[in-house]
Amino acid sequence: MSAKRPILILQMQRMGDLILSYPLMLWLARQYPGHPLFVAAEEIFSKPLMRISPKATYVPWTGVHSLRQHHFELVINLSIREEAARLAHDLRAEARLGPTQTPEGVRFVHGPWQLYRASLVGNNRYNRFHWADLNALDAIPAKAMGTTRFDPPRTLPPDTVRVGLFLGASEPAKRPSARFWADLVRELLGRGLRPVLFGGPAEKDLGRRVISLAKAPALNLCGTLGLDEFGVVGQTLALLITPDTGPMHLAAWTGLKCLNLSMGHVNPWETGPYGPGHLVLRADMDCARGCWQCSLDRLHCHDPFTPARIAVLTARVVAGDGPDKLAGLTLPGLTLFRTARRRGLYALHRLDAAPPDADRLVSRFWHAFFLWRLGGRTETPAVAAWGEVAQAAPEAARALLDHIPEMGRQFKHGLRTGTLLTNSFWADSPAVARPLTGFVQMALANGSHSRRAWADALDMLEGFIAVSA
Repeated sequence: MSAKRPILILQMQRMGDLILSYPLMLWLARQYPGHPLFVAAEEIFSKPLMRISPKATYVPWTGVHSLRQHHFELVINLSIREEAARLAHDLRAEARLGPTQTPEGVRFVHGPWQLYRASLVGNNRYNRFHWADLNALDAIPAKAMGTTRFDPPRTLPPDTVRVGLFLGASEPAKRPSARFWADLVRELLGRGLRPVLFGGPAEKDLGRRVISLAKAPALNLCGTLGLDEFGVVGQTLALLITPDTGPMHLAAWTGLKCLNLSMGHVNPWETGPYGPGHLVLRADMDCARGCWQCSLDRLHCHDPFTPARIAVLTARVVAGDGPDKLAGLTLPGLTLFRTARRRGLYALHRLDAAPPDADRLVSRFWHAFFLWRLGGRTETPAVAAWGEVAQAAPEAARALLDHIPEMGRQFKHGLRTGTLLTNSFWADSPAVARPLTGFVQMALANGSHSRRAWADALDMLEGFIAVSA
């Protein structure tokens, strides 16, 4: 009996992206039993994380030439790098997912969910799909994802008072200032908690500055631990307070409860701590909903994050307060979420009792709509979600309905001529319609504006009309 063909994941992004590939790796092992799994990844991340990674053979980018000797069952490219797209095209494979690129520079995205993810660039305000789930939706059946259970973070004994503060993030806009961290150190100490500072080599100076500003005793481990050591030390903490960063995903994957201070141009529905039972705190302001890149004079979304509020919340979490008690906290300008899973996918549950606003209702609708159109699920949730939009957010519903004639005019013109009337079609659409128009414009380009691609665009529009009738 011949050996089964291997499966390859190309994940040439940062540490957090690699860790968010772990669920896909577990699902692939169950979906393709006996097929060896290869992962091409940056060795600086994959090597120290080997202990916590699902079983796989890792190949550094410097060694990817060795992959050409294999004939793969499936190649999944999760990287945005051009060289990864060229490699995904060149390798022998029965099937491909994600972007590929020919030697002539022709790019093509395989898989509707990978295409959906590509359409989110600058267009993610209403997206409610997590990257870890988008990694898998083209390759793994919904039933397999739906029956998977992820353990909640562990609970340490009530006398555990060590709280980790991970200081850094890939960009300054995504993390608090040194002054914030210093004030938080003092606030935590005043509540009987013992803060421990964490960070990589890039945070050594930041850690020293925090200690200098705090003028209080706190253990500073910035720049002293490798990723594997950080994972071990994290097992002794009651909680990790962290911006959206790779070590947050490492902590969450290893069972350490996280309080994610989600600030700057990140979307917690896409990159929040994966698995149920973590906490996410986000500024409750319009510009913080699906922010792709800040265009304001300063980072207003940082303002509601005050050390005193974070310390109060931390003390309550460490004391064992559950979601019901935490929901009663007063956190002006902030919204507290708890990570969960719903119908097999990542979800964020608001812990307050505020009624859903237009953004929440429109996001729910598009989430259900794309699960129907791309994921093969029933249209019933989409119909119900539209009913909620129409009843509780009539202005948003009207803006969507009023845009139907323009979408129809564009698509019918394209079916006749092969081109859109305006190249800025999706960007000129009202914001509530852009999840559909952005995806369709990406799909048209991906389909070389063929007659089939235009017919698919009209079919998507007809699907929207059907559920909104």
